Amino acid sequence: MANAASNSHETPGTPATPALPVPPWERTRRAKTPARTPLSQEAIVEAALHILETEGYDGLSMRRVASELGTGAASLYAHVANKDELMKLVIDRVFDSVEFPEPDPERWVEQVREMMRGTRRILQAHPGIARAMLGQVPFGPSGLRIVEGFMAILRAGELPDQVAAWAGDVVSLYVVASVFEDDIRFAPHGDTSREDMEAWAGQMKSYIKSLPVTTFPNLVALADPMFETGGPDGRFEFGLDLMLRGLASHSRRA
Repeated sequence: MANAASNSHETPGTPATPALPVPPWERTRRAKTPARTPLSQEAIVEAALHILETEGYDGLSMRRVASELGTGAASLYAHVANKDELMKLVIDRVFDSVEFPEPDPERWVEQVREMMRGTRRILQAHPGIARAMLGQVPFGPSGLRIVEGFMAILRAGELPDQVAAWAGDVVSLYVVASVFEDDIRFAPHGDTSREDMEAWAGQMKSYIKSLPVTTFPNLVALADPMFETGGPDGRFEFGLDLMLRGLASHSRRA
């Protein structure tokens, strides 16, 4: 028995026992899945923001967010009521770092201009958000703070209350719509490059110039400036200046 016992132990120099094949009855066991990211409203919002930026507005759905988080869509509803609420949370998340200057009655027009430029930069940094904002009322904590700050600047310019109230919506809509248009044209998930757009603009200009001048005298005359290479930035600044000049004309300080 002693000899048998000693033979059952591996002695120095003895090759290790080779790995054994997995028994067929164990092959059907599911492999262990990695631990899921703990679900929370913040995790859901971050996942939705990532999808918006990489796949665009049309790629976002509750099912897609759930897939991103490795869970089922039903589990999201314990934290977010529906896609509409998720959109509002995402928008509020994007704008939570916006800071407003102290309203200056002497510089209110420039302050509005700077804020609209800053809003545009934020939207450009988060593709898909401009589309999500259309039709949304910004009544989250960040949205309310932004609207309050914007109204404070407009009222510092001594605009009539009705003008200030409508201007906040109209000017903001202009910024959102301009970025949305750029997203459609130049979104990273799209197929249109700036070179493609420049080629298209050249074709359009050539076509307009070829129109019968007796029928379309104004179109032909404006073909060159219509497609002036100012790009999205130039067109945005022109539109913003146009709006701010109109606003300034209502100011009691004028």
